[in-house]
Amino acid sequence: MTERKPPGLDFESWVDRQIREAAERGDMDDLPGAGKPLPGLDKPYDELWWVKEKMEREGLSYLPPTLALRKEAQDALAAARQAPTEDRVRRIIADVNEKIRAAIRHPLEGPPLNLSPYEVEDVVRDWRERRGR
Repeated sequence: MTERKPPGLDFESWVDRQIREAAERGDMDDLPGAGKPLPGLDKPYDELWWVKEKMEREGLSYLPPTLALRKEAQDALAAARQAPTEDRVRRIIADVNEKIRAAIRHPLEGPPLNLSPYEVEDVVRDWRERRGR
């Protein structure tokens, strides 16, 4: 729709004409979702619906910083359990402990962190037991 509505022409008839001409040109053939109900009609209105749809389409996610740190800490603990060497276990835990301590000193946005630094020796002991040492 590159042309403007001519003055004096009823708006509805102008819009209807634009739609009819586009359909005649085939501009509306094979549109995604054709013949399907509109998604989300049964859900309550959400002002950020388009942001959420875009993030889902792009495969993105967002967690508040405290929850993201909790997830990172869980992932670090799992990585430490699978680490090939004791030195690597200690480095993984030291890195995540530094981030946890920083978040405790300067609280992040989001729900409470409810996380304290891991005891490095406990993690190393667990790693050794899993290795059979």
